[in-house]
Amino acid sequence: MSATKVSTTVPTKHPPATAKPGKAHAGRPHAAWALPGVLFFAFFAVVPMGVAFYLSFTTWDGLGDPQPVGLDNWQKLINDDRMVQSLWLTVLLTAASWVFQTVVALLLGVWAAGHQRNRAVLSAIFFVPFLLSSTAIALLFYALLDPNFGIIQKNTLGSSSGAFLAIVFVGGWQFIPFHTLIYQGGARQIPDVLYQAAAIDGAGRYRQFFSITLPQLRHTITTSTVLMVVGSLTYFETVLILTKGGPGTDTAILPYLMYEAGFKSYDFGYASAIASFLVVAATGLSLILVRLTGFGGMRSTREGM
Repeated sequence: MSATKVSTTVPTKHPPATAKPGKAHAGRPHAAWALPGVLFFAFFAVVPMGVAFYLSFTTWDGLGDPQPVGLDNWQKLINDDRMVQSLWLTVLLTAASWVFQTVVALLLGVWAAGHQRNRAVLSAIFFVPFLLSSTAIALLFYALLDPNFGIIQKNTLGSSSGAFLAIVFVGGWQFIPFHTLIYQGGARQIPDVLYQAAAIDGAGRYRQFFSITLPQLRHTITTSTVLMVVGSLTYFETVLILTKGGPGTDTAILPYLMYEAGFKSYDFGYASAIASFLVVAATGLSLILVRLTGFGGMRSTREGM
């Protein structure tokens, strides 16, 4: 019996190639790709915020040069009784808008995550209000709520509660489609194997929703919440057109108070102080939400699948 000699070839190891200096790592976009977006954000966001912050330490009526006044505008902001009322109304509007929009958008988003043809068509229809401008929507509902010629023969905007609820509803009617789209995308990322395993264990739809869908959408809820909070703090067109801050001052939220100070009283220094306060408040609330929800250390909900 003859032995067969098998020859093996050992591959030669080559030293790892070193990336050439000045070139981006393979598979990663170059930092220069972000330059247009950074410049756009700096020119249309950072620079205007910096100008507003500077004007908050001046007095200016729109003519001539701004005159420095130190902290006078900020002291006026703290001692202004209308500021306290407007801040409280803004908090109420933010909370009410969050509850209304989150509940409706979450349910619609989970429902729209299905793949049936009718759901795709209805989802496209639901998204139409978001394509309209806030001004057009406010004018539409102002006509619909007219006590003489509208569909509701009642002076809804003449009462404090009616005007407030009208603002919440109109804002939700416009922005719920956007948040529905966010929840739809999040719900479609939930692995089907989780629902299959739950069904085998005998869990019904309601149990699956509260035990699987909601926990899997926790980071999506955080994202939607941050957008809602920032949007509510800058809500303006609907209040201006529907109620003009009324009846009385019952719907004069902070952005409307800023508008009155700047374009009715021509006190652009005080208006800039309110604007700067809104920026600080929105940024602070966003950071708090991210911190409390653990969104900053987010890990994939699909990990281990």
